[in-house]
Amino acid sequence: MAFGNFNQDENQPMAEINTTPLVDVMLVLLVVFMVTMPLITHSIPLNLPESSNKIDITEQKEPMRVSIDEKGDFFIGDKQISENELKTTFQNAFKTDKDTIVAIAADKQVEYKYVAKMLSLAQEAGLKKVGFVTEAQ
Repeated sequence: MAFGNFNQDENQPMAEINTTPLVDVMLVLLVVFMVTMPLITHSIPLNLPESSNKIDITEQKEPMRVSIDEKGDFFIGDKQISENELKTTFQNAFKTDKDTIVAIAADKQVEYKYVAKMLSLAQEAGLKKVGFVTEAQ
């Protein structure tokens, strides 16, 4: 609130900030957020599958390990294979076992297009379980 000051002319502009509009806007924002917050935190009910703590090690399958070096060459084990051979290997693996797991180990320097090509070949063959091999730090 501005009270009269005897040292200034009455025609000079008041130098104090009027905080009333600021308080009004803040109160409106507070009410808006209080109303919308329950809508934002609303959860969607899902029926998720349950898992057990027991893992049967005998049923775990060894993944098919496929590597890509920094030049973009594909390897299964130590054997270098072409793109067509990789496609055939994926198709044969899918025919043998539809739950075949593919573990991709790609060099840090490899271009993404080679990784994308491998993922595309696995998808075309019908393989759905694909993972990436990383090093622990």
